[in-house]
This record gives sequence, structure tokens and C-alpha cells, in this order.
Amino acid sequence: MKKTVRRLMVTCMVLGMAAMALGGCSSSKKKVIGVSLPTQDLARTQKDQEYLTKYLTEMGYEVNVQFGKGDANIQASSIENMITSGVAGLIISPFDSSSMTKVIELAHENNIPVISYDSLCLNTEYIDYYSADDLEGIGACQAQYIVDHLGVAEGKGPFNIEIVAGDPADNNATYFYKGAMDVLSPYLEDGSLVVPSGQIEFAVCGTPEWDGSKAQSRMDSILSTYYTDKRVDAVLTQNDGIALGAISSLKSVGYGSSDMPLPITTGQDCDIASIKSILAGEQTMTVFKDISVLAKNAADVIDSLVKGEEPKLENYTTFNNGVKDVKATLVIPKALDKDNCDELLFDSGYYSKDMLK
Repeated sequence: MKKTVRRLMVTCMVLGMAAMALGGCSSSKKKVIGVSLPTQDLARTQKDQEYLTKYLTEMGYEVNVQFGKGDANIQASSIENMITSGVAGLIISPFDSSSMTKVIELAHENNIPVISYDSLCLNTEYIDYYSADDLEGIGACQAQYIVDHLGVAEGKGPFNIEIVAGDPADNNATYFYKGAMDVLSPYLEDGSLVVPSGQIEFAVCGTPEWDGSKAQSRMDSILSTYYTDKRVDAVLTQNDGIALGAISSLKSVGYGSSDMPLPITTGQDCDIASIKSILAGEQTMTVFKDISVLAKNAADVIDSLVKGEEPKLENYTTFNNGVKDVKATLVIPKALDKDNCDELLFDSGYYSKDMLK
């Protein structure tokens, strides 16, 4: 009888240990999603990190965020390291849209799904999905703001405008430029808007690396050469960094006084420095793109791909990356200026006013 009891006790212990082992297997280590962002220096990429981490963590993933430090080689190397470490999926926002081909191929060879985020990775057949803003819509939003606030559609003018476009190496910049020119072209053709420098083509008015100091230098040259006897009424600047560069140039030659007010200047990304500038009456507007929506779209798509499922996209468009058409979910842009800044940024909780101190 005692032997039977002992056998039952041992059997129960073995079964209990087996159950614990099986339980340990069922609660295996979380899968990791790698996120590669181009730089840590912008307020917007910090919001990218915040929201992507939030949504992916809520979905049960660990998140490994790496920054490219504004260098395509550093970004590619950090992505290779994430692939080697065995991430389950990759979200890549490229610093240089053409520089990710090899690492994306390496991810494909290791059965790791990859999606583009914010900027499209070019010249690769292994990208099927892209979480994007309405890129042409952003350029159109900037240009339409200028048209509306100058009143050219009502027959006012002519007005002098200069164009400071984005980085030619950034695929997004070509779309921003196209969207803007679709709006501006009719007024340039009828003479309501005039570009005294003649610098209209994207190859000429692009700003390498979105560098504000380079935008400032180019604006210095334009002002000293073409504006000795006239004033600038508007500057189409395509992000906040180059907007502030252009404004610095304008202020250096006397703009910003009651006799010589600053021209309309546009931007995008809602960088803290530009929000301060807008509230101070210098930069005129920026484009608000709800990064929480952009990040949620990306998290939903990569989650489906990691699970081996087809992502459910209710509304999408396609962008060609030079090799194939890539399905893209879009976030609709909104013009932000002094009048609606509180509503879009602070009342919504996107930023706190303490961040402006």
C-alpha cells in the first residue's frame, strides 16, 4: 500500500514538472520588431519612436529602435545587426531611399518581413507595404496655403515667391514638390506668381540632406542677387528645418520689421523650434501629419506579416519604388498656423505646452 502511494506521489510530481515545462514553452520569449529611423535629432522622429513602441508593445512585441544618425551606412549596419539578432519583422524609414536594397534582400533571405515607413525604400522587390503620408497632398497643402493667404485666386498679385524644396535623395521630396507645383503652376503661368531667381526646377531648388544651413546659404545668394530692388512675398519651404534656415537668411537682410514683414513661409513636421517660431509670428505655417495614425498603420501591417497573414487595408494607394508598385496606407495632412495650433497640438495631447519652454 505504501509503495503504491509512493508511486502515485512520484507520478504526480513528474506530471507536475512536465506541466510546468509545457507551461514554460507556451510562455516563450516575445518576438522582437526592429525599427530603423533615420535620425534622433528631430522632434518628429522622437514621436515616431514613441508611437511605434506604444502600439507594437500593446500587440505583445518587444521593440528594438535604432537610429541611423543621418548616415545611410550607419543605418544599414544597424539593420544588419537587427537581422543577425533574429528580429521577427522590420520597419524601415530610410535616410537615403536608395540605400536599403542590400539589407532588405538580406532580411528576405532570413524570412524577415520588411515594410517602409514614412519614406519609401527604392529599387527592391522585397517591399510590399508602405505606411505613408499623403505626400503630394503635403506639397499641395503648403502651396494652397500660400495661394489662399496671398489671394492670387481672387486676382491679386503679382507676388514674388521662391521655392526651397527638399532633399533630392529623399524619394518623398519629389512627391512634395510635384504636389506643390500642381497648385502653383497655373499662377506661375499667368504671372500672378513670379520667381525672380528663375530657380523653379526640382534639381535646382532641392536642399541636400534637408539641411537648414544649406537652405540659408542658398537664400542668402538669392536675396543678394535678385532682390536688391524688390521684396519676397512667399517662400515655399518644404520642411521646418529649411524654413528656419530661410527665415534666418531673410532676417539677416532686414525682414521681420514693421516696415519689412517676413514673407509667408511654409514647413512640415511640427518641430518644436518651428512651433515656437510660428507662435512668435515668424514662420507662418507647418503641415501637421498625425504620426500616431502613421505608426498605427505600420504596426498593424507588420503584425499581420509576422503572423503570416495578408494585411487588411481598407483604403490604400500605390507608389512605384522603381521595381514594383507598393501598397501604401495614407495619413491626410493638415495646415497648422497660429490660429489652430492649440487645437491640433495641445488640446489633442500631441504635445504639451511644457515642451515649448
